[in-house]
Amino acid sequence: MTVHFIGAGPGAPDLITIRGRNLITKCQVCLYAGSLVPGEVVAFAPEGALVKDTAPMNLKEIVEEIQTAHEEGKDVSRVHSGDPSIYGAIAEQMRMLDKLDIPYDVTPGVPSFAAAAAELKQELTLPEVSQTIIATRTTMHASAMPEGEELAKLGASGATLAIHLSVRNLKHVCDTLIPHYGADCPVVIAYRVTCPDQKFIFGTLEDIRQKVRDSKISRTALIMVGRVFGRHDFRDSALYDPEHAHVLRPKKKSSNNKAASPPQT
Repeated sequence: MTVHFIGAGPGAPDLITIRGRNLITKCQVCLYAGSLVPGEVVAFAPEGALVKDTAPMNLKEIVEEIQTAHEEGKDVSRVHSGDPSIYGAIAEQMRMLDKLDIPYDVTPGVPSFAAAAAELKQELTLPEVSQTIIATRTTMHASAMPEGEELAKLGASGATLAIHLSVRNLKHVCDTLIPHYGADCPVVIAYRVTCPDQKFIFGTLEDIRQKVRDSKISRTALIMVGRVFGRHDFRDSALYDPEHAHVLRPKKKSSNNKAASPPQT
């Protein structure tokens, strides 16, 4: 018996990995975060499987369901949204399973910031504009940010920011980042990326708050900040530059190095 923690991706059912989908089809128990994981994903569960939404359950109740499956020798697909390594709340579940000696593994999923970039046809790292992506959040009701990870400190880097779980904290985000990025820095609010009702709101650190207020979006939205958005004057990457040689594309020999023609008689 194994518990399979599975990242279901950002929302679109066909963005779950083949491995994740195949595991769901084989598990007699499927526990999923119903507030974010679409029903089409857990529909892959086999006929007769126990499929249970864990949104209204607490940690103890979830682990009890897993314990019952363990006692019955049934594999469990534990399905989370996005990629479970980012704000997935799987660490505490795995810690309890370790104590109970219940085996588990983890299958990654597509994170929301990667899905948003794909929908926007946007690269998040552009040469000499930004080569760093920071996935972070701000202090809200759930828990405080650790010392040293304050948004002002992260913003001083000038990196592309993917700020999760913070759309209700947008005033703080804008006020904190304007001194580092400038009031005209582009901002994209990505709401329910890849879902049928997905929405993108474009603005700047100066005007994005009003636009979000007008949209009435208050949850399930990612804040993306950085100079990469809308930028078209960046230099080409060296990766495909014909003058840039590397181990897979060594520098071509000059035609001057060819053997000389034999002298005419």
